[in-house]
Amino acid sequence: VQLQASGGGLVQPGGSLRLSCAASGLSLEGLSVAWFRQAPGKAREGVSCVSSYDDSTEYADSVKGRFTISRDNAKNGVYLQMTSLKPEDTAVYYCAVDRLRDFCSFYSYEYDYWGPGTQVTVSS
Repeated sequence: VQLQASGGGLVQPGGSLRLSCAASGLSLEGLSVAWFRQAPGKAREGVSCVSSYDDSTEYADSVKGRFTISRDNAKNGVYLQMTSLKPEDTAVYYCAVDRLRDFCSFYSYEYDYWGPGTQVTVSS
């Protein structure tokens, strides 16, 4: 099983990026998937997740109204659309999969598989 996050890059404040999480060896359909991020010198934090049970979504307060998580089962992918980016969004972003639970969370220990991360840098 491999997860691969992509779509990161350098963007100016106020800009947008769309991150993709692709899986091989595992179908993301029916699994809870989350995006986490880790900035230099800071702890990893949950950003957004989508639950297996009903595709309900959760967002960290810091990204509500700016980020949107979505699935495309036909492409076996989960996406994070990020808009109105701020310098404090700069971090390595990771996607992660929880095979067991119906509802997603921001507890990193609940996630079985992790991708290697993609760097997002918001700077002018």
